[in-house]
Parts: sequence; structure tokens; C-alpha cells
Amino acid sequence: MRNLDIATLRALVAVADAGGVTRAAGFLNLTQSAVSMQLKRLEELLDVQLLDRSGRGIAFTASGDHLLSYARRMVAMNDEAVLRLTAQEPEGTLRLGVPHDIVYPAIPQVLKQFNAVFPSIRILLEASHTRTLKSMFAKGECDVILTTETTLEAGGVTLAERPLHWIGAAGGAAWRQRPLSIAYGRLCTFRPHVVAALDEAGIQWQMLLETDNDSAIHATVSADLAVHTAIEGTEPQQFARIKHDGALPELPVQLINLYQADGKRSEPVSKLVELLGKSMRAK
Repeated sequence: MRNLDIATLRALVAVADAGGVTRAAGFLNLTQSAVSMQLKRLEELLDVQLLDRSGRGIAFTASGDHLLSYARRMVAMNDEAVLRLTAQEPEGTLRLGVPHDIVYPAIPQVLKQFNAVFPSIRILLEASHTRTLKSMFAKGECDVILTTETTLEAGGVTLAERPLHWIGAAGGAAWRQRPLSIAYGRLCTFRPHVVAALDEAGIQWQMLLETDNDSAIHATVSADLAVHTAIEGTEPQQFARIKHDGALPELPVQLINLYQADGKRSEPVSKLVELLGKSMRAK
């Protein structure tokens, strides 16, 4: 009987969530070679190929996808068992706000790493729009927030500057059509910049979908009925970056900013800020 090791399964899950070995290594606090070695051990143990290494990016084979579904459950059960048997009453609570479109892939790993250092501190994650998060922060309803903006307000710090890209269905043609159909949330901070860029470029457009439901946007774009935008490194896996060769306007660089409440300068908060900075600066 061959036994699967949780550490190697955790590496497999991290590579899938991070979209690559290098970023997964950062999240796991391991070297890239150590993560690659763990994946190799899995392949040797099971005598199957888990990753398709023929291309530039990371792609899972059929066996890799199959194992990944087991790995997620096994890692989750391991963590649940450890948590249940070692659980303590929380010594405090931190309220973290993150724009919903940059939660993945970085934030789950930040929460894991923070919990490993401060297991008795509970983090309440609020995923919403930048505008909503800034309002909550102003009211004292969040201790730390991340935002996606084109400028930095007083009291904040910029963790990363990343391009905003056009995205659409893989192999889609919606971006070629005129008027250009776009789909956005009502409170999306990218929306006014996208509209302004299209107007300045003289490109006719129509708001095909305006909603508060991200699933509706994803379904519409996946059906190649409209296009959308995403910060580099946060594109949903089912979408592809549009190679438009200048047919669509360039979009403004987005700042990922962090704001921290003045009264929250404790060691746990400092650690959370450190982990957020590290994760957002990584690519």
C-alpha cells in the first residue's frame, strides 16, 4: 500500500491555485526546487505524469486533475482535524477587506500563513468593491483593506502596480465586434476608466450587462457575448487575455493599495500587512 504525503499534496494544490511553481513556492515558504521535487515524488509514487511540461505555462494532465480533486479534500480534512484538536478560543479578531476580483490566488495563502503564526487570532474577510471597502474602512468596520485604484490617498501605501488587461472567452471574437459589448458590475472601479479609454479611442461600445452578480458577468464573457478587464495576475482561469494588437485602447495601470487603521498597530496586524505586501508584490 502506497501512502500519500499531505505536504506533497499541499504543494500540488498550491501550484494549481497559484498558477505556477514559482508563486506556489513563495506561498509555501519553500524554494522552487523543493516544490518541484515534491511534485516529482508524487509522480514517482503513483507512476503517473501529473503536469504537462511541454508548454511555457503550468498545465495539469488528466491524472493531475483527478489527483487534484482528491488532494483538495485530503488537505482540507487534514487541516480541519488539526484545527479541531488544537483549537483555542480566539484571542482577538482582525477585519480584512479585499476587492473581490483580487482575492484569488493570493489571499487564501495569506490567511493560511497568518493562521500558522497566530492561530488564536480570527480574521474576518470582507470581499467587496473598492468603493464599498473604503466606506467600511472610514466607518471603522475594517482594520486593514486592500484597494484597486489609479491613485493613492493619504495614509495608504502602494503594494504593487499592475497593468489592467482586456479579457474574454478563450479563442473568442467578441472583442472584434462593433459596437464593443462590455460587461461590468455597477460599482466596479475599472468601469469608468474603460469607458473613458473607449470614448477617447473613438470606439463604439454598449453595456451588454450591468449587474451586481459576478457569476452573471463570468457567464456572459465565457459565452463570448462581451469582454471584461482584469488586473494582471488575477484573471479568472476560464478567461484569456485578449491579444488585440492595438484594436482596443491601452488601459491605466492599477495600484494595489493598503490602508491600515491608525489604532491597529499590534504584532498580528504588522504580520498581516507583511504577508499582504509579500503576496501582492509576487508575480
